Amino acid sequence: MSQSEPSFFERERDRLSLDITAGFEDLLSSSNVLNRKLEEVVGMTREYETIASLWQSFHELMRGQRDEVLEDRTTVPGTGAHVVSTNSKR
Repeated sequence: MSQSEPSFFERERDRLSLDITAGFEDLLSSSNVLNRKLEEVVGMTREYETIASLWQSFHELMRGQRDEVLEDRTTVPGTGAHVVSTNSKR
């Protein structure tokens, strides 16, 4: 065996080092893909929060107008327009 020829141990060490390096590169690539997907999800969540807030405002506005109409209603019993409420204000 000559001095310039690597031993079995050195060849195996180099081969395993290359395998480990390739594994870390794959892991880094997968982590980057996962990070981009998570950023997309967070961005979509922010968009949906804006839409949900808009619909909630609309719902509260409509509910407030409906409650005002129900409170202002003056009806005569027996005409079919009488509203029976389960909410008692005491």
